[in-house]
Amino acid sequence: MKTADIPFDMVVVGATGDLGRRKLLPALYFLHKYGKISPDGRIFAISRREGSREGFLARAGESARGHIGEAELTDEDWGSFAERLHFVTLSATEAETYAPLNDLLAGGEERARVFYLATSPRLYVDISRAIAEAGLVTDQTRIVLEKPIGTDLASAAAINAGVGAVFDERQIFRIDHYLGKETVQNLMAVRFGNILFEPMWRAEKVDHVQITVAETLGVEGRGGYYDQSGALRDMIQNHILQLLCLTAMEPPAHLDQDDIREEKIKVLRALRPFTMEDLGKKTVRGQYRLGAIAGETVPGYLEEPDVDEDSSTETFVALKAEIDNWRWAGVPFYLRTGKRMGHRVSEIVIQLKPVPHQLFESRAGGIQPNRLVIRLQPDEFIKMSLMTKVPGAGMVLQRSDLDLNLASRRGGRAFQAYERLLLDVIRGVTTLFMHRTEVEAAWRWVEPILDGWRQLGDRPRSYSAGTWGPPKSIGLVERDGRSWYEHIVEAGR
Repeated sequence: MKTADIPFDMVVVGATGDLGRRKLLPALYFLHKYGKISPDGRIFAISRREGSREGFLARAGESARGHIGEAELTDEDWGSFAERLHFVTLSATEAETYAPLNDLLAGGEERARVFYLATSPRLYVDISRAIAEAGLVTDQTRIVLEKPIGTDLASAAAINAGVGAVFDERQIFRIDHYLGKETVQNLMAVRFGNILFEPMWRAEKVDHVQITVAETLGVEGRGGYYDQSGALRDMIQNHILQLLCLTAMEPPAHLDQDDIREEKIKVLRALRPFTMEDLGKKTVRGQYRLGAIAGETVPGYLEEPDVDEDSSTETFVALKAEIDNWRWAGVPFYLRTGKRMGHRVSEIVIQLKPVPHQLFESRAGGIQPNRLVIRLQPDEFIKMSLMTKVPGAGMVLQRSDLDLNLASRRGGRAFQAYERLLLDVIRGVTTLFMHRTEVEAAWRWVEPILDGWRQLGDRPRSYSAGTWGPPKSIGLVERDGRSWYEHIVEAGR
């Protein structure tokens, strides 16, 4: 059955918060506008604060103008979308307050019933219990959990156990919006849909892999949350490890949600643990200070609102990870993420080994090994660099790029990540969502790094906003005779 034919009730707990306003309501609006969801679908915005539906719609409409865009937001489309929206005041952790929602959902037990928890993760278990006690769990119920799932292994396991006591694993959708990006799914298509790539996707051919998620933004009003989290928890433990898993996993037997999840879990279990000695050699922590981005001076992390003035929270992390299995033994995976970086970019770089014997002359830079670049944002492309002959006499080579610009080739408007993932939730397809075993395996690898840093007591190294992190992060790869992929050149391509 097409998603547009599946009747659903979506209950967004915390709909008036930042995530609801910036991501969820705009995504649902676009799905409505382009006919991707059933006309019979209803959306219930849940809030603790007393208010009216009219007041909620007025605030939502005002917010929509800033997050949807004038070209896409028409009075007609917003008016028809608003007919789907309902506003309910209740305390999500207290089952006795759910009576108004029970009345609205009554008779819809056969519909897809989605509870999207756009709340603090510490409330996930209590909200799940309240939903069950209110009698709202049906066979068609799904619950969506935003990251982070916990702050360490113990808290993640507790959340998984508490939510799992109410919902079956097939009903739990742990969302990572990076997995909804078109380019991430194209990574699997490139690997498993082309006989050209799979033979080279192994230690015998690959020199190293780089995964970078760089942001120009700072903490953007989330200082209180971020100061208790940091870059390792906020980005490495979920987004970047998910990209690593999709890059490194074995071909699944089928394009099935359970098969893909199982292969990702195998990668996480094969990640080599860090020793205390490794932490000094294979990890770099940084914290941005006053600097300039696009010509504008921005404050340092310690000057951000709600950040402790003596905070040792990292805003940048670079790691050298290694996977102990037959396919990847000896291949380093360099992982890097940071705030207030030189450019906003998310990408995966597969650097191949050089040809075994140099036959040709070349222009400046020598014969360059082939490289596959998969960029997720801000622009989406897959690019393969090759050595080709310079036009004219003689056999002199230069680097040329085979460039697949995904945005220009897809035609029409592209799905955004949250739109695609919300459709999968309505359909009950868990392929692009994390299994509890994945979450806990990721924490099992990350937690010793956090503990080790705490024992060492080192403060993060300072870097100016608008740069590519602490100088030590350059040494992390140059010590191995390698270099970080040059983003500055690529940004002006």
